[in-house]
Amino acid sequence: MTDSVKRVLFVCTANVDRSPTAAKLVEDQPGFVALSAGTWSQASTVVTQDLLDWADVVFVMESRHRDQVLAISGDVLSKVVVLDVPDVYVRDDPELVALLKLRLAQHLGIRW
Repeated sequence: MTDSVKRVLFVCTANVDRSPTAAKLVEDQPGFVALSAGTWSQASTVVTQDLLDWADVVFVMESRHRDQVLAISGDVLSKVVVLDVPDVYVRDDPELVALLKLRLAQHLGIRW
């Protein structure tokens, strides 16, 4: 991996729908590597200090996720971005994909 690759972490609650959808979108773009995690103790992948340290930017779906991430590590505040994506979508929902593309283009400069 070169320095030109941006490491992106997406965080939602259960790591089932929103974050995996976002990670898949970004992972398919050149210059990015993406992972996803959840804040819930039963999430498929639980967000950890190691994941937060790994990431260049941490996108959380809701402000409560930001608070939960900061409880793990307050040091990551400068790299946390709240996307304001509510928990009303299923994985790969076309509306979710469109919303994520809109929000992520603003922060990552990706042209879809």
